[in-house]
Amino acid sequence: MTNTATSRTSKDSTPAAIRHDWEKEEALAILTQPFNDLLFQAQTIHRAHFNPNELQISSLLSIKTGACAEDCAYCPQSVRYQPGQENVEKLLPVDRVIEAARKAKENGATRFCMGAAWPCPKPRELDQVLTMIQGIKALGMETCTTLGKLDKDQAKQLKDAGLDYYNHNLDTSPEFYGEIITTHTYEDRLETLEHVRDAGLKICCGGIVGMGEQQNDRIGLMLQLANMPQHPDSVPINLLVQIKGTPLENVESTDPLEFVRVVALARIMMPASYVRLSAGRENMSDEMHALCFLAGANSIFYGEKLLTAKNAEATRDRDIMGRLGMSPSKGAGGSLGSITTP
Repeated sequence: MTNTATSRTSKDSTPAAIRHDWEKEEALAILTQPFNDLLFQAQTIHRAHFNPNELQISSLLSIKTGACAEDCAYCPQSVRYQPGQENVEKLLPVDRVIEAARKAKENGATRFCMGAAWPCPKPRELDQVLTMIQGIKALGMETCTTLGKLDKDQAKQLKDAGLDYYNHNLDTSPEFYGEIITTHTYEDRLETLEHVRDAGLKICCGGIVGMGEQQNDRIGLMLQLANMPQHPDSVPINLLVQIKGTPLENVESTDPLEFVRVVALARIMMPASYVRLSAGRENMSDEMHALCFLAGANSIFYGEKLLTAKNAEATRDRDIMGRLGMSPSKGAGGSLGSITTP
């Protein structure tokens, strides 16, 4: 009998092979195979690269909130939508951010992520972020930022300051992208990723499920990610948080099993990348969490707030991990004690 996991990856019979030449037909065959076969394949590949009972833990702080000029249809921080005109904060002072990182470290975090709501950083803003990065690195922590579009010089400045990771999501497929964002192009995003890669920074790049996209769009996103010259080090998979006042507030909810399928596809196509459950976890059941971990997800954002969206409660995360016999990976998130989100 032919093993499904092997037959689905016909170009290389090694289940854990790293490839950059995926084709749409292959991805479709993987995604649509029987659910049990899909999870078996994903878990087999996952175990070839990772401890299946460890999770990478990251914390996230919004260092500049709201009043963003972009028109991302899912984002409550856009000034074009009512939520984006509420709870607006300017760029946080450097000392406040470093203090937040210090508290996170005391509570066990080893990576500190910072997000800013703007299309791209201006010189003075970037200078402040560079100082934040240097201060956080002095604490002995890993750093990650998401600051929008970058040029080559900006990426180099971030690298020189000690930044470890840069997050810049593709969000969806090239074909569906224009339905979600019009203020910058898909090519703009790919160009930023190229600058980040050339600067020697690690890439965090993924997308969002549940924005009204079709199956082909989910496959198209994974093809874009998996066929990059280097796979993203981290692949965040977000489940749309439907927020009142944004254009997607009434979009049809995603079938939980379809979301799990996307997680499994990411794991199979990018075997050595961390696959992170990001936004939307507050609305995921414990059972859905467990299926996602079985499908190869091995990273979460820890804390009760992701930028402006609610996240799963810390006590709940500890409970789920305890019941599943999972623990934080030592080099990625430290203790899962009582990390707070300022």
